[in-house]
Amino acid sequence: MIGTLVNAAAVIVGGTVGLMLKKSMPERIATIYFQAIGLFTLAMGISMVWNMQHILIVVSSLAIGSVLGEWMNLELGAERLSNYLKGKFRIGSDRFSEGLITAFLLYCIGSMTILGAIQEGTGGSPDLLMTKSLMDGFSSVLLASAFGVGVLVSAIPLLLFQGSITLLAMYASSFFTPEIILGLTNLGGILLIGLGINILEIKKLRIMNMLPALVVVAVLLWFF
Repeated sequence: MIGTLVNAAAVIVGGTVGLMLKKSMPERIATIYFQAIGLFTLAMGISMVWNMQHILIVVSSLAIGSVLGEWMNLELGAERLSNYLKGKFRIGSDRFSEGLITAFLLYCIGSMTILGAIQEGTGGSPDLLMTKSLMDGFSSVLLASAFGVGVLVSAIPLLLFQGSITLLAMYASSFFTPEIILGLTNLGGILLIGLGINILEIKKLRIMNMLPALVVVAVLLWFF
């Protein structure tokens, strides 16, 4: 779990630097930051779906998972949790929820998250997660300067999500076949494209409600 702990710490440190920069950032600079982050997210998502395989399973998983997420209304739950944290810790940021959800999705939906956590969980080197930590640390500077303190709080769900994959890999490494890893990467790319569309304010998509699709695609690829 060393890689995941370092990753969470990098987000906190980078986010703290970003908050310091936010205080003196003009509005037009913040706007161009959002646009740059949105474009980067789109580019990352496209790169993850470029070599898509098992298209029917990926599409089916996205549809099934989205319906499940909408039924559970995960986005509303995340919003309520964010508002609770804002009230509990007296956080005044008006973009707290958006920053928390955006940062969590960017940090946790990607091939480096999956591969790095599996690699460390199966007794390998945490080098991949260390590299990801460096990238996330720099990203959190930009994100926190744009979205605020919610980016720092995203270190908590990152720790839980990435740590869970690492622990799962420790006890069930055979589950993560190359096909499942590729399927998770492809589907994660689709979700990141949607997140980029949200950041650029092209259209509001309920990406949180689509997250169960990641579980569905792993199960379907395991059986088929």
